[in-house]
Amino acid sequence: MSLTDSVDIDSKSEKPVSLIWGCELSSERDSYTFQVPEEWQCEQQLALRTICLGETARDEFHVVEIVPAEEGDARAPVPLATLKPSVLPMATLVGVELTPPVTFHLRAGSGPVYISGQHVSMMPNLSWDEEEEEEEEDAEEEEPAEEVSEKPPKGQAAKKGSAAKKRRLEKEDELRNNVSPEDPLPSKGRGAGRGKKAAAKK
Repeated sequence: MSLTDSVDIDSKSEKPVSLIWGCELSSERDSYTFQVPEEWQCEQQLALRTICLGETARDEFHVVEIVPAEEGDARAPVPLATLKPSVLPMATLVGVELTPPVTFHLRAGSGPVYISGQHVSMMPNLSWDEEEEEEEEDAEEEEPAEEVSEKPPKGQAAKKGSAAKKRRLEKEDELRNNVSPEDPLPSKGRGAGRGKKAAAKK
């Protein structure tokens, strides 16, 4: 079962944590073992991405192989890539996912050969339940807020109407109070102009 399958099954309880990994093989150090501490209880995998020759590599064949872990019957090493600077200085590896411990060995050539990939750990996702609860609470809070903005309660509408009436009445009172007693409003009717003429004759 690959790491991607386990991610699909337990995606809620575990989350993948990926780190860039790399090693160098040369005539000085022709093997490298990738392993993780025994106390790490979570699932571990090494996903290989590229294998390439260094700039000082000689124009000769460089063969890199994977040496199986020594468990039970001794199995033959598996060639991973054969590189040569003038022909194939680099190879991209797709779908090569290995479970540690893994030992790489430079079978032929003097190197340097660089192997790179991703070290993926499946860590327990303790914050998943908390995040899920927070999302549910946020969704519940947003729904009533939208309803309130769409339809205001009847009480609020009535308060707004009474406030508008109050302002209108206050403006009318101000207009009445601003008129001075010296300039009385002209009275309607025929006798409105007669009183003034009589006063002028006296």
